[in-house]
Amino acid sequence: MMKHDAILALNSSIVRVITKRETGQTIAYDDKGNEISWDADAVAKKEAELIAALKLQNLRDERNRLIAETDWWDMSDTPAMTDAQKKYRQDLRDITKSAASLDDVTWPTKP
Repeated sequence: MMKHDAILALNSSIVRVITKRETGQTIAYDDKGNEISWDADAVAKKEAELIAALKLQNLRDERNRLIAETDWWDMSDTPAMTDAQKKYRQDLRDITKSAASLDDVTWPTKP
């Protein structure tokens, strides 16, 4: 749960976070089992940061997969890359300049 990750990231003394099914209440504990309070606004902000970072990582992972599919274009035993192939690979490398997640990306067309 991203909320749990946010709580853990904001307070190093917290070692366990649970959410009660019955009430939906989220409780954090230290290593001695003591309940530790946490700031809901700070956690919401950190959770949004973590979600944004995860979305960006997913975008990078897909971008890297697409680049890897074309690595053979640049091998010494294949013909030289065309300008269109070079542009495609560069556009993939630059994709994070215009998109922050898979939800808002416009992929370049593979030649």
